[in-house]
Amino acid sequence: MSAKVMWLFAFVALYWAYCIYWGIRGAMTAKTASDYFIAGRRLSMIVFILAATATSFSGWTFMGHPGLVYRDGFQYAYASFYTITIPFTGVLFLKRQWMLGKRYGYVTPGEMLSDYFRGDAIRILTVIVALLFSIPYLGVQLGASGFLFNVLTDDFLDVNTGMWVLSLVVFIYVASGGLRAVAYVDTLQCILLALGIIITGFIALNAAGGWDALNAGFAKLAASDIGKWGTTKGFGGGDYNAYFAIPGVIQFTAGLGIETPVGGLWTGIMCLTYMFALMGIQSAPAFSMWSFSNTDPSPFAPQQVIASSFCIGLILFFFTAFQGMGGHLLGANQAVTDAGLALSTVLPDLTANKQGGLVPHYFNTIGDSAPWLVGLLAVCALAAMQSTGAAYMSTAGAMLTRDLYKRYLNPTADHGTQKLFGRIGVAFIVLAALLVATYSRDALVLLGGLAVAFGFQMWPSLAAVTWFPWITRQGATLGLAVGLIAVIFTEKFGTSIAGFVGVELPWGRWPWTIHSAGWGMFFNLLVCLPVSAMTQNSAEREHRMTYHNFLRQHASLPPEKKSLVPIAWLITLAWMFFGIGPGAVIGNDIFGAPNAGVEGWTFGIPSIWAWQILFWLLGVFMMWFLAYKMEMSTVPGTEVEALVEDIGDEVVKGAAD
Repeated sequence: MSAKVMWLFAFVALYWAYCIYWGIRGAMTAKTASDYFIAGRRLSMIVFILAATATSFSGWTFMGHPGLVYRDGFQYAYASFYTITIPFTGVLFLKRQWMLGKRYGYVTPGEMLSDYFRGDAIRILTVIVALLFSIPYLGVQLGASGFLFNVLTDDFLDVNTGMWVLSLVVFIYVASGGLRAVAYVDTLQCILLALGIIITGFIALNAAGGWDALNAGFAKLAASDIGKWGTTKGFGGGDYNAYFAIPGVIQFTAGLGIETPVGGLWTGIMCLTYMFALMGIQSAPAFSMWSFSNTDPSPFAPQQVIASSFCIGLILFFFTAFQGMGGHLLGANQAVTDAGLALSTVLPDLTANKQGGLVPHYFNTIGDSAPWLVGLLAVCALAAMQSTGAAYMSTAGAMLTRDLYKRYLNPTADHGTQKLFGRIGVAFIVLAALLVATYSRDALVLLGGLAVAFGFQMWPSLAAVTWFPWITRQGATLGLAVGLIAVIFTEKFGTSIAGFVGVELPWGRWPWTIHSAGWGMFFNLLVCLPVSAMTQNSAEREHRMTYHNFLRQHASLPPEKKSLVPIAWLITLAWMFFGIGPGAVIGNDIFGAPNAGVEGWTFGIPSIWAWQILFWLLGVFMMWFLAYKMEMSTVPGTEVEALVEDIGDEVVKGAAD
């Protein structure tokens, strides 16, 4: 066994010991159902900040994101703006959900929505969204962990064996300790995630010979037509190397018999709607339960503005860019190497859709000189992959227990019974994810594409309960159902189903370079809004207004800040249009044409990269303005009084009536 593998197992053993410790500790302190499912609503500030950040930015951020930056170039790097858009959802919804959870004793979002709308269909749909999000998302993360250890142990562990073994410890600490154990393990996982990305970025930068050499390499690559997409061919984004420009605002040919858009997939509208999909991470049912688990909303703003938008943004826009774009100049792109543009050949050729191995190959470049560092980086990657999966295992298990078992089968279930069935729910979710990942990787890939887009379809329902009383039960329920169907049939999963039954869908996947999340929301609102308008009922409206009157009493802006509301709208819409939407096409060459060379670039870096960094900083300001200045994530000025003492164990029914 090599020194690298020995160090790898040593660090994994230490990491597992930490995980199991918190599983045991959580099991000992979880005396009631609310202790187990939502940590007794007593998570500390620093634990929530780190845990919620780890849950938001998973192994995909660590492993998959750099690989796609490598594959598609800076046009895909607009996806790094999910460091802003994921917590943006939290700014809109978390504080107000916390207030309702504290007031009425909710443990799951299904309980909140069914009480608010006075119907169980929305509860069942919420559980379905949780399962459709959790199982494929978890399967992708667990499968990636098995792949990582297969590469780093030089095939000592095959992919499936590694995946099952690594998953066992996750199941043990999650099932044992509940959300409290997940949160405390996530604090370490967040630190390891950030540390690993930074170190890997420095490895790439060092292999390229430093900042100046890397940037000079970018200039030569940008002046060529080498790349997966060739050039943008003047299709609305200029005629530039597609690694350094987005291919226009929208392409109406994509998805209509043409597999690949001209100059690349990531048009302005594709970037925008892909960001919509990633907003689904914090609108997924799991994050509602994260909000319920806090003593007060004080951790929300620092998590959204400092930890996520600024710190993770800094890491992604620099260190992930070093890894992804640097790979072309380090041997991973054979065409670049053959053209004599490579600065080094430390990486193998990854152009044949092998971009998923980019990060592990960076680890292997230091295997002989610092085997201990390979072990540390492997644990960083493992922690990143398990951080999100653990949270979704725990919260989905809670929803199966509270929204199905306790609601329909055993309404009087005691604390011990609820915890038992919560653990059974965790086991079911883990086993389902592992079986799909083991025996049907194609299905896993297809299902994985649905997860975050499904989460985004919760927006109208959450907006109804937190902001808009005129959205009715019928509108929210039917809109959610139609939105989920629209997501399915604008994704590979839906086209595969249609092909299986002999039907060919003419629009294909992501028609008109609009992500399935965008199509889902379009049809969601197309149904939700008119149905809500046609189903208004004064008694139901009066019931819903009790929630909104309570929120207005505790969460309304003070009169002196009311004038800032139009400014907040303007800042948000302008940032979305120019930063992550159609206006981003301006960034292709506003700071110098991609092929102008280092001397021709205003800031000495490619214009598209400078534009992204500029709008990342503006996005941090936007988040600060909304979270703090507009008080959307701050502690309410008046104390929220709970209607029951033992919240979370017997939820108040009809308390708002």
